[in-house]
Amino acid sequence: MADSKITRLAMWSGPRNLSSALMRAWENRADTCVVDEPFYASFLSSSLVRHPMQEQVIASQPTSTAEVIRKNLQNELTDGHTIQFQKHMTQHIIGEIDEVWFKSVKHAFLIRHPAEVVASYSSKRESVTSMDIGFFQQKKLYDLAIQHGFKPPIVDAADILKHPKDCLKALCENLGLSFDENMLHWPAGTRDSDGVWAEHWYQNVQHSNGFAPYRKKLVTLSSLEQDVVDECMPIYNELHKQRIIPA
Repeated sequence: MADSKITRLAMWSGPRNLSSALMRAWENRADTCVVDEPFYASFLSSSLVRHPMQEQVIASQPTSTAEVIRKNLQNELTDGHTIQFQKHMTQHIIGEIDEVWFKSVKHAFLIRHPAEVVASYSSKRESVTSMDIGFFQQKKLYDLAIQHGFKPPIVDAADILKHPKDCLKALCENLGLSFDENMLHWPAGTRDSDGVWAEHWYQNVQHSNGFAPYRKKLVTLSSLEQDVVDECMPIYNELHKQRIIPA
C-alpha cells in the first residue's frame, strides 16, 4: 500500500531541456531524493537506437519495466525523505506504459522550444529525429494523464531561467507542496544519484551552482534539423499555451 505521507513526482521532459538542473534543484531540498532517468536502460535494451555509453547504461539499471518500477519508483524512501523526484525522459517510453504505476504518482511536464533542443542535442550526437527529442511521446503522456483525471502542471525552461523563484514556487503550489529556497542554488559537482551517462551529458550542470540567467539563443540549423523543429512545433505550441505563467 502506498504511504500517504510520500509524494512521488514524475517530471516528464525531453533531452537537453534543463531537466538535470531541475533535478539538482529538487535534490537540494532536505525532504527530497531523486531518481535519474530510470527507464533509460530499458529503452536502450528494447529499441534499435544506439546511444553514447550504451553498454554502460544498460549494465547500470534494470531493463525490465516492472523491475524498474518495483525497485526504483516504489521503493522505501530513507534519510527522512518524503518526496521522490523522478526525472523521466519521454523518449524512453516506448509501447504501453504501466497504467497502475502511472496513476499512482503525480505528474509534471517540462518543455523547451524545439529549435533550442535540436541545436543542443545535435552538439552531442551526429543526427537528430523528432523521436529522439520526445515531443510526440510527451504529448501522448500528457493526454494519458488528462484521461486519468490529472491536470499536470507544465513549466517552460525559458520561464524557469527568467524567473526561477516565481516559476518553482508556482510549480510547487500546483503540486500541493511547499516551496523551498534551497531549490534555487546547489553545490557544483557530481552526485551519487547521477546516472552513469552523466560523463557524456552532464558537464554543464556539474559545473553549475544554480540556474543560469536566461539568454535568448541564436541557433543555426541544417535543413534536416529545421524539419525536425517544424515537426515538433505544433505540439510545443499546444503545451506552451497551457504552461504555468509565473506571477
